[in-house]
Amino acid sequence: MSDQGADTDLVRACLRQPVSRTPVWFMRQAGRSLPEYRAARGEGSILSAIGDAALAAELTLQPVRRYGVDAAILFSDIVVPIHAIGFGVDIEPGRGPVMAEPFRSAADLSRLRPLEPEVDVPYVAETVRLVARELAGSGTALIGFAGAPFTVASYLIEGGPSRTFSKVKTLMHSDPELWAELMDRLTAMAVASLRAQIEAGVDAVQLFDSWAGSLSPAEYHRFVLPATRTVLEGVADLDVPTILFGVGTGELLEAMGTAGSDVVGVDWRVPLAEARLRIGNECAVQGNLDPALCSAPWEVVAQATREVMASGSNGSGTGHVFNLGHGVLPDTDIGILAAVVDLVHQEGARG
Repeated sequence: MSDQGADTDLVRACLRQPVSRTPVWFMRQAGRSLPEYRAARGEGSILSAIGDAALAAELTLQPVRRYGVDAAILFSDIVVPIHAIGFGVDIEPGRGPVMAEPFRSAADLSRLRPLEPEVDVPYVAETVRLVARELAGSGTALIGFAGAPFTVASYLIEGGPSRTFSKVKTLMHSDPELWAELMDRLTAMAVASLRAQIEAGVDAVQLFDSWAGSLSPAEYHRFVLPATRTVLEGVADLDVPTILFGVGTGELLEAMGTAGSDVVGVDWRVPLAEARLRIGNECAVQGNLDPALCSAPWEVVAQATREVMASGSNGSGTGHVFNLGHGVLPDTDIGILAAVVDLVHQEGARG
């Protein structure tokens, strides 16, 4: 963690320490909702943009300038390591990651060689260094991230986004040994990616287990939680806050609270006060304004924002990072998001 990052409200909130004001940032804050993003990105591939460190740094910084958020999140994608080792993935606009040849059998393990960040994805560390240099002394933190093993495996096995996750569930139940081998490889890849980002200068990291909510608690405990713990343990010695996030994980929050992260991100379905009871007292919480509400009139958004702040305050006001319950939607009114940041900062200020 950079020296300046250690002294930011974002890092302090993650560690449940006193803050000057409730920190706020938005998942997918860099993206199509911003006109400057569309102008800078043009029509090229998102993977090409990620591979251009100068461009990726600019896209990372745009939301900080636009909204005044307390953290930038690295402009990248959870499938960048998979792409870099040549597994065969593209990101289709409006759909997401799509595999040319999905993972089907033990023979496909050979396609998942270890990630060597300095060789395979040097542009990621360069982007981190460029952004960290720009943010130095600003009080704004930089967040890095990786895909959690289960969510990355879901894309590999399903071949793309899925509603049912039938293929991944079939594999994990019918061939648990192969599943364990796949988890081991994806776990090592996530650890290598996160460590490289931390060593390059990010101040916190988020592990996206976006599709964990498709699992039952028993499946999560048996097939997913051990790998998640191993990823978090794999960066623990580097002393940066860690955030674990998933969608639809209300029934998994108790288990997620034992994974070893400093923060558990909560989607909009569970009030933060209830989430704290399920997660336990050892973690901060992040969230959880419904992103769909950001299309409503300001009066509605302001009321919902205040309700999130009240639910997340924990009495003392510590241990809450304000965010959405998932990512910014492409058609979101950016004026509304800017107003949310101002409201959180004004009403979340500490004397």
